[in-house]
Amino acid sequence: MKIRTLLIANRGEIACRIARTARISGIAPVGVHSQADANALHVREIGRSVCIGAGPASESYLRIDAVIAAARSVGADAIHPGYGFLAENADFARAVEAAGMIFMGPTPETLERFGDKASAKAAAVAAGVPVISGAVGARSDPVEIAAEVREMGLPVLLKAVGGGGGRGQRLVTDETTLMDDIEGALREARSTFGSEGLLLERFLPEARHVEVQIAGDGKGHVVHLFERDCTLQRRHQKVIEEAPAWGLPRTLLDKIAQDAVRLGETLAYRGLGTVEFLVSENEYFFLEVNPRIQVEHPVTEAITGLDLVALHLRIAEGAGLGLRQGDLRINGHAIEARLYAEDPAMQFAPSTGTLTTLSLPGGLRIDSGVAEGDAVTPYYDPMIAKLIVHAPDRETALARLATALDHVAVEGVQTNRTFLVALARNPEFGQMRVHTRWIDGRIDELTKPSPLSRPELWKAAAAVLFMVSGRCENSANPWANRDGFTCWRLGLGGDALEAGQRVTLTDAAGASEELRVGPVKSGDQYTVLSEIGDAVTLSVREIAPGRWRLSQGDDVYLIDARLHAGEIEMDTWEGRLIFRPAAPLDFAGGDAAADRAVASPLTGMIVDVKVADGQPVAEGDVVAVMESMKMEISIRAAAAGTASNISVSNGDMVERGQIIAEILPPEE
Repeated sequence: MKIRTLLIANRGEIACRIARTARISGIAPVGVHSQADANALHVREIGRSVCIGAGPASESYLRIDAVIAAARSVGADAIHPGYGFLAENADFARAVEAAGMIFMGPTPETLERFGDKASAKAAAVAAGVPVISGAVGARSDPVEIAAEVREMGLPVLLKAVGGGGGRGQRLVTDETTLMDDIEGALREARSTFGSEGLLLERFLPEARHVEVQIAGDGKGHVVHLFERDCTLQRRHQKVIEEAPAWGLPRTLLDKIAQDAVRLGETLAYRGLGTVEFLVSENEYFFLEVNPRIQVEHPVTEAITGLDLVALHLRIAEGAGLGLRQGDLRINGHAIEARLYAEDPAMQFAPSTGTLTTLSLPGGLRIDSGVAEGDAVTPYYDPMIAKLIVHAPDRETALARLATALDHVAVEGVQTNRTFLVALARNPEFGQMRVHTRWIDGRIDELTKPSPLSRPELWKAAAAVLFMVSGRCENSANPWANRDGFTCWRLGLGGDALEAGQRVTLTDAAGASEELRVGPVKSGDQYTVLSEIGDAVTLSVREIAPGRWRLSQGDDVYLIDARLHAGEIEMDTWEGRLIFRPAAPLDFAGGDAAADRAVASPLTGMIVDVKVADGQPVAEGDVVAVMESMKMEISIRAAAAGTASNISVSNGDMVERGQIIAEILPPEE
């Protein structure tokens, strides 16, 4: 059956990506959106979209009836679920087929088999694929689970049978927190996946995560498109992925791939899927199957030269795979990094807000679902973009990725950019001496910003450029005013530096410094004095709109710069730098909030209030548990005392910074 109209039942970058291939294939894409996404990038790019409900995913993207109604209203022949949301929902697949449309994914029976980790593990055993040892079957009774864990011996991994995408896993390492860990895992399984069942497995402390991309025509013909390495993870969430899996023997990888294909053949797999494994030394173990397209599929596309969405469409139309295993070859090395709106200083909590600045580098593939001016909301995954680099070898690919990340600029939200840069340049990762828990043991080191080689030069340049833009009111474009300095230089009198302009600059790390700027002679040479009295003398000249020549002594630097949303953005050889400038009076402010106020760290929903008014609490006690952007976060008391004025209940939505309780001093 030829697909003419395709409904994309998703949002963000994957919706944009599917729509691009649909158009190339001569298929008309149609999107869906929530009320919160009415102006989202995927709505703008697709060009035709149907509103399916309110902002929360449970009231829109997870509503089977609304998605089916939208597909019918536009005359869709097929529905592509992307990843997440309804992509692995067997009831949704049945509803699509019952409505006479093609479901772009495996059969409902296959989804049920792999959607439950216990049955997926049983299918792997039946196919002769090695599995991790542990308790047989799922458990939901906390007392029974605790007894099983004690019998197995710590550490043990608790896995929700309905989990996926790195969610629904909790590592138990301490007997004293065993019951809290079990109850938390059961609560997450119930609230997120609709099932309390947990699998108990032996924990492999230093394993690599290797996954095999498979494709099947639904008639027993299955091929693999080689493997990806997804070892770099934080909280079971993938951070950087690459293909192929560097440093492992090809004989071992071929054996893993053959097992993945055999598992797919036993179920006559249809569509795209990923079979995931843990590799420990020369052993490997089945982990799970993701029966859908993956976030990291671009690295497989890069090394194989295939468009996986086009292949998926071909399979859905009944045209088969159109290729055999012998037709596939590995070409070079590809790496993908996920740029997220999250705050490394707050344990990578999601960061919401408007993207006042979003500058991404050229020369590589970028898949993004947002643009400058868009908002990152608390309702959905906080991904900003995926940066994908393809090179002849891994060393070159890593170097190109690090350089590309240097030239990313995002303002309005916190991001994990510096964290990704540190990973790309880390020598242990460069030699692949890593495992799935490697990041957790080095988180402080990896989140520390790399020092600039010329910080004083860049601050001085930013201060001068701000003075140009801030004083030249007659120019529609202050950056294009070649003699802009005369707008503020006239009338200085006496010592030019003492009479010069003062400006406070705040860098991306939040550090502020007041600088003094003054011309030293006619022309384009200026001196910038720091708070401690160090002086930088430099020449600043615009040689083309937005292109500047900086010189200090015999050294010459060319940079691109702009004043945007009240910020100085400079693209330098050390990366893209952002400074927030202001005159000193602009920084006047009030007193800080009371130390004993317990505030929500971000926007989200309260799922468990742990204390009551009048209850004594110790420093570090959990006051409440909240959920935001697929994460469960504990809000703790910063001081000991008595809980008071608790203003939230289970199920309440709260804003970032909202006071939810107070901790009175013990004497009160």
